[in-house]
Amino acid sequence: MTNVNEPNLWSSIWASFLALPTWVKLWVFLILTPVNLASALFLDQPWGMLIAALSYGGMAISGAVVLLHRGFSKLVSGGHVLPWTPLVVILLFVRPDGTDAFDSYLIILLVTNLVSLVFDYKDLLEWMRD
Repeated sequence: MTNVNEPNLWSSIWASFLALPTWVKLWVFLILTPVNLASALFLDQPWGMLIAALSYGGMAISGAVVLLHRGFSKLVSGGHVLPWTPLVVILLFVRPDGTDAFDSYLIILLVTNLVSLVFDYKDLLEWMRD
């Protein structure tokens, strides 16, 4: 098992991150992560806890994959596919009613995670083929 205190682990992860295309780095850190983290602002809304759990779940599983594989690989996408697929289904078909701000946020979250899942399914299939 990977030792998270090992200095080379963090160097490997950082080098792997730097090797990503610029647009991916910008997408992940300026859009994808902040939009999903924002779910914590709506915990008091209908289904807010579930939406936050699924949003954070995708990040947590992917983060664990980054640690275990010492960097970013196409398997990281699998961490998004598992919780974000049901999240997108919920947002498409049974979106809860809440405040106007929550409703606007859910549309942003839906679009963001749909875009992500297009890439994530492709990457996961490529990883499975390798």
